[in-house]
Amino acid sequence: MVDHETIRKRLLSLRSAMKAEGIDEYLITSSDDHGSEYVGDYYKVSEFFSGCTSDNVTLIISQDEARLWTDGRYFISAQREIEDTGYDLMKMGEKDVPTAGQYLEEMLQDGQVLGFDGRCVTARDGMNYRRIARFKGARVDSSVDLARDLWMDRPPMPCHPVRVLDESITGEGVEDKLTRVRALMKQHGASYLMLSKLDDIMWLFNIRGGDITCNPVAMSYALIGLTTVDFFLQPGEETQELRDHLRVHKIKLHDYDDLWDYLRDYHFEGPILLDRMCTSDELFHVLNEKEKIIDAVNPTTDLKAVKNPVELSHIRDVYLQDSVVVCHFIYELKKRIGKETITEVSAANALDAMRAEIPSYLDLSFGTISAYNANAAMAHYAPTEDSCATLQPSGFLLVDSGAQYMGGTTDVTRTIVLGDLTPAMKRDFTLVACSNLRLLYARFPEGCTGVNLDTFAREPLWKYGIDFNHGTGHGIGYILNVHEGPQGIRTKAGKFRRDPAFVPGMITSDEPGIYREGEYGIRTESITECVEDSVTEFGHFLAFAPLTYVPIDLDAIDTGYMEESDIKLLNDYHKAVYEKIAPYVEGEELSWLKEATKPIRKM
Repeated sequence: MVDHETIRKRLLSLRSAMKAEGIDEYLITSSDDHGSEYVGDYYKVSEFFSGCTSDNVTLIISQDEARLWTDGRYFISAQREIEDTGYDLMKMGEKDVPTAGQYLEEMLQDGQVLGFDGRCVTARDGMNYRRIARFKGARVDSSVDLARDLWMDRPPMPCHPVRVLDESITGEGVEDKLTRVRALMKQHGASYLMLSKLDDIMWLFNIRGGDITCNPVAMSYALIGLTTVDFFLQPGEETQELRDHLRVHKIKLHDYDDLWDYLRDYHFEGPILLDRMCTSDELFHVLNEKEKIIDAVNPTTDLKAVKNPVELSHIRDVYLQDSVVVCHFIYELKKRIGKETITEVSAANALDAMRAEIPSYLDLSFGTISAYNANAAMAHYAPTEDSCATLQPSGFLLVDSGAQYMGGTTDVTRTIVLGDLTPAMKRDFTLVACSNLRLLYARFPEGCTGVNLDTFAREPLWKYGIDFNHGTGHGIGYILNVHEGPQGIRTKAGKFRRDPAFVPGMITSDEPGIYREGEYGIRTESITECVEDSVTEFGHFLAFAPLTYVPIDLDAIDTGYMEESDIKLLNDYHKAVYEKIAPYVEGEELSWLKEATKPIRKM
């Protein structure tokens, strides 16, 4: 963690550079050239200038003010990280807190200049900032990368060899995927599709990279024509296997850095489809000067979200293996707590090592979150060797973890009882368990979106005037990003371009929580598969089925806060957990599992 004095000095240097460049308001995002949620160290410009490690950050700096926007997952941690640095925290989505755009609309003055690096701002946001600037009589300069000269020891661009996936893993060949993509392009009236979203490109070409920690993607671009495919990749990522793979599928390979000149010289023969939400402002403007733009969701995004039968078979197998490991971790932790020194970090390392023993293991899907008591109130808390809590035989340990396997991407959260709890802790834990289970076993008519389904999870909390300020569920990739669209489960529509209806084959998390600052945090996350349920006289019904089989800690359950139907859901889930996991454990661990999944009744 960078000390606050260093951040203050960097802020001063940034303001001096702004003055030299004639920039009045300078905007920095936490993204990269591809609109990625997580980025390589080279792109951590917002962290360099602010010290804030959040994954969703926007900075706006002037000579007099420095503001930092982030979402509810990071309010507590961000406040601690930027305290006494000169930045003010802007809590996104909170009452009376303006958005970055609204703030600019208030602050920009006639004749001033708003600057940003147009390669790290989405085309959608860039359009909004330009509209605001025009309205205020200001000007936008989107060519400003002040980090280029101020970040002297900036890490190099990430570059790792690319892996080709066999069709026995992907379940569908590149040619078939291109055929489906081109059919959707034609429906939009497009002759070309410009892809810069990394996981979409990896899915389409049946390849995986290693350029972003825990996300198996490669820095790349793809231009898909109705009969041609151009792929832009760093030369250091090429392998003979990849070159042979691309040659077979008639995909022309170019140097990653040649993209801009290639597009400027390219003779387009029809409209270009792109998604402004995941295309950079700079790329959009280069293409907009060449041909008509059709702004729509990448066809690959919807196709990728619905897993095919081969993928689903691998996913179910991987989640079972992953669940066995998490069960073993909980058993070992409960057996050892109070008998030996265990820290948040050593607990996380132990779980990571257990996962690495699974034969198909590739990497973590995100850094393991191991948060004890008050630390768990920070939804994305990250302990370090130098700063972590020692676990005691009391309270909760929240562990949010997952991995990449050759066969799937996992994510699971369990809040584990380490010892004595207060009645309030048991109440909150029970309410979160009810929330998770009601969504986990939801049945719903075809056509429902995540906004419709969110109420399944939140109603038990709302009943007590409780809520949480993050989404309830996100899509999950297949040997890809742990956060994947387009589906999601959330209270409000509009976070993304649209909220699509759920269809069988979508894999989605179910993760309600309660966070009490300075006390504790509770989250229970299981992963669901959307499946066919039934056809009745009232229509076609779908359901969620669990992929995660890990006990919900009965030591924190207070049945006084449960309906009889909630108790049945918990007992049914635990019956399934026992049936799935018991064949893989024995001895004392089997006895623990039987006790951890025993039926309960209302007291």
